[in-house]
Amino acid sequence: MLEIKNLHARIAEDGTEILKGVNLTVKDGEVAAIMGPNGSGKSTLSYVMAGKEDYEVTEGDILFNGQSILELEPDERAAAGIFLAFQYPVEIPGVPTMNFLKAAMNSQRKARGEEEMKTPDFIKTVRGAAEKLGISMDMLKRSLNTGFSGGEKKRAEILQMSLLDPKLCVMDETDSGLDIDALKVVSEGVNALRGPDRSFLVITHYQRLLEHIVPDTVHVLYKGRIIKSGDKSLALHLEENGYADVIGEAA
Repeated sequence: MLEIKNLHARIAEDGTEILKGVNLTVKDGEVAAIMGPNGSGKSTLSYVMAGKEDYEVTEGDILFNGQSILELEPDERAAAGIFLAFQYPVEIPGVPTMNFLKAAMNSQRKARGEEEMKTPDFIKTVRGAAEKLGISMDMLKRSLNTGFSGGEKKRAEILQMSLLDPKLCVMDETDSGLDIDALKVVSEGVNALRGPDRSFLVITHYQRLLEHIVPDTVHVLYKGRIIKSGDKSLALHLEENGYADVIGEAA
């Protein structure tokens, strides 16, 4: 599904190198968690995968289903099946959420050579997915993320993920700002999408998210490199002991 090879990336504006040789493989159907201290490069990794123009890849490659994505624009990566859930979803005043969802879904359908979804079918599809996530249709009539609580923003993103049906879901600290009830709703939405043909890369600081979205593998990112990998027990170890001993072993 995903293979990251010796990935180096820097901030385009000032040349500061953030990623310094990331190597990572995520198999079909796998849920991989990325953990690490602040400033390790976790969010940068997600932005580079999504094609954010603020970052420049200087070495290495990102392969998605065996094909390099580095030359693809962000919308082309999305059409190929990559979805990024942001840590802080952007508010877009004046753009109704339903309009945004319809445009996104039809853009994906067009990229796959399919006909646009008719309005009655679209509304039926959105209503069914929204009900599963505890999202009211009134909320979806509002401008995208404008005035939404932290939990509402994350629910809206999980709804987008459900509707767009990506093959690789990159989740950048999706637990930020969530209370325990919202965390459970979001986690249940993610778990409902798990399957043999869809993989997840879950970036988080905390074990609490991984109690609800149980990972197959856990990777520690530190100073722009993966320094340790293991199973879900590694996340428990980090929660109990911090990063000091893992960093010490890698030094």
